[in-house]
Amino acid sequence: MLDLTTTYLGLKLKHPLVASASPLSKKLDTVHQLANAGASAIVMYSLFEEQIIQDGLKLHRDLERGAGVTAEAFQLVPDFGMYSIGPDTYLEHLNRVKNAVTIPVIGSLNGVTSGGWVEYARKIQEAGADALELNLYDLAADFTLTSSELEDRHVQLVKDIRSEITIPMAVKLSPFYTALPNFAERLVKAGVQGLVLFNRFYQPDFDLDALQVTPNLVLSDSHELRLPLRWIAILHGKLAVDFALTSGVHTAVDVLKAVMAGANVTMMASELLKHGVIRIPEILADLQAWMEEHEYDSISQMKGSMSQQAVADPEQFERSNYMKVLNSY
Repeated sequence: MLDLTTTYLGLKLKHPLVASASPLSKKLDTVHQLANAGASAIVMYSLFEEQIIQDGLKLHRDLERGAGVTAEAFQLVPDFGMYSIGPDTYLEHLNRVKNAVTIPVIGSLNGVTSGGWVEYARKIQEAGADALELNLYDLAADFTLTSSELEDRHVQLVKDIRSEITIPMAVKLSPFYTALPNFAERLVKAGVQGLVLFNRFYQPDFDLDALQVTPNLVLSDSHELRLPLRWIAILHGKLAVDFALTSGVHTAVDVLKAVMAGANVTMMASELLKHGVIRIPEILADLQAWMEEHEYDSISQMKGSMSQQAVADPEQFERSNYMKVLNSY
């Protein structure tokens, strides 16, 4: 019998197909659908640093409004029994999700600074999360900020959060670090147990009629698998950390490639948003069929079998071999 089990962040999962952070985790009914369809774990949608800051300012304004005017002004103070700011709503929903399903639930924080951010990492743990995914979504547009300063800030954030929580922690990265292996190693030394490669920056577009900058969300496709595939293949076996591949996971072939590169799990969102949670059992069936046809007994047997340290020509990972690629067209 095929053994599809894998481990990620110390959690034993029934297979490597994880539902990544997406709107699907915002409602309990779709959470139930993900679990019933067979997802091995669920990453919650992200709580953003900006939400924490905005809600903190809103509460401060509410407390200050009408101060020193009349006794009736105290009626303007929020009722803490009923009043719930955004981050607290997130924590309550996380707790409901955790109680609603039996599979692991991973909380998600999106931010780049410490302060109240660290406090909410602890609160996510207290809400019942089995692990935490810290999403370092940071666009370095400040001309005075050096790459070293940015990386130092991110490493310090990881250290600050690690000192506050005991549950496993993964960091979700973008591919835009100057020396990714060195930065990844620094994060591991700071205490992370998992690296999620890669975050997708959603680029804005221009509306030429309205002359406005507009948001433009484009879901991924399988071609985007190649970038995280290469880097996981390079890093596998060189860092004492688990890898999750995200961006571009749409088929069983994508899952197989990710595992062979060295990923512990694959994370999927776009495919589920496009075609529904029914894709989870379909992909698992295709995965099993391929493994049986090629006589693989387990996920662990194939893990890392196509990583840099396992292939005859490791330069294929380190350099794109542009001339060979272009001449092959």
